Amino acid sequence: MEERIVAADPVADPQGYRRELLALLGDDDPGEVLETTLGAFQDRTRGLPAELVGRRPEPREWSVAELLAHLWDSEVVYGFRARAILTQDRPRLIGYDQEAWATLPRPPFEELLAGFTALRTANLALIRATPAGLWERFGVHDERGPTSFRVATQEIAGHARAHQRQLDQTVAAVGG
Repeated sequence: MEERIVAADPVADPQGYRRELLALLGDDDPGEVLETTLGAFQDRTRGLPAELVGRRPEPREWSVAELLAHLWDSEVVYGFRARAILTQDRPRLIGYDQEAWATLPRPPFEELLAGFTALRTANLALIRATPAGLWERFGVHDERGPTSFRVATQEIAGHARAHQRQLDQTVAAVGG
């Protein structure tokens, strides 16, 4: 039900999807982008009435609450993969079905936002404290193949940037 933020399908065209996420990041520092997009999400949703948080701009597009739930899911997955890469030898990095995960129960928006903030903050601490010599450690993604800590971090930052744009469009469309 997601508004298309990139043209490539992550399952049908995993390398195209990776290229698009990396292009969204460009040469920017992924840690800075992750911190900035967290702040933007917090600022953009502050004071937004519950009615607007749950309103979809179009029937097949995500609401602000559904978008946050997707970001939470993505942050959980990134955090697990990053930690596996840094602590295991060539770990298998399984894909996940974002549509299936989107059907899972969620806490109220404010609680989910607080949890997302805590999780993103923990992942940022990991990123900032990881020595340069470990950034090329890698795992093997089921769909995208070898994925280093560096590339996984760049991908999640590109993903965050794409969804910040989506958030801005969604809030504008629902009247926030």
